[in-house]
Amino acid sequence: MTRADRSICFMLGPPLLAVAAYSMTAQPPPPDRPKPDAESDKDVPMKIIVESSAFAPNAPIPNRHTGDGDDVSPPLTWSGAPDAAKEFALIMDDPDAPTDQPWVHWVLFKIPPGTTKLRESIEKTERPAEPAGALQGKNSFGKIGYGGPAPPRGHGVHHYHFKVYALNTPIDASPGITKEQLLEMMKGKVLAQGELIGVYERKK
Repeated sequence: MTRADRSICFMLGPPLLAVAAYSMTAQPPPPDRPKPDAESDKDVPMKIIVESSAFAPNAPIPNRHTGDGDDVSPPLTWSGAPDAAKEFALIMDDPDAPTDQPWVHWVLFKIPPGTTKLRESIEKTERPAEPAGALQGKNSFGKIGYGGPAPPRGHGVHHYHFKVYALNTPIDASPGITKEQLLEMMKGKVLAQGELIGVYERKK
């Protein structure tokens, strides 16, 4: 980071420091995508079908759901989860980010069994009103709840993975945990999983 970049980060202040650093470290996307994730249940079949009325699989995420728009979470639905599921969890991340690990945009867990959808614009609080009983963790922006796509300008198309996990037993976790902490707690408890991928690009 140059002296000018450090000055910019100082003027932005701590709340925006992570976002500034994210943008300033941007490099052209590596030829081999995606980066490996630290998930522990790679052998679990992708049985759950995850969809959104806001965008089709591998299609652009509408501006409303990005950091350039209203920054609200998109509506999601899923089907095909086993009846034995006792709880659901959701992680949204971006493996194209110019960081060592995928950039985490959303951590939502303790979603009640029987849940098959999330409405648009889930509150950015530790304990959102819907779905009842669900908790939210911390994203890579250092905030609770959903943080929409906001990749570095000119960095190309980024792929955003909305991953839903069906768990065979509830996890004992508090709000504010990270993706890594959630994955550790889910080890050996994932019955099925599925994902929806949306894309977004910020031009120069």
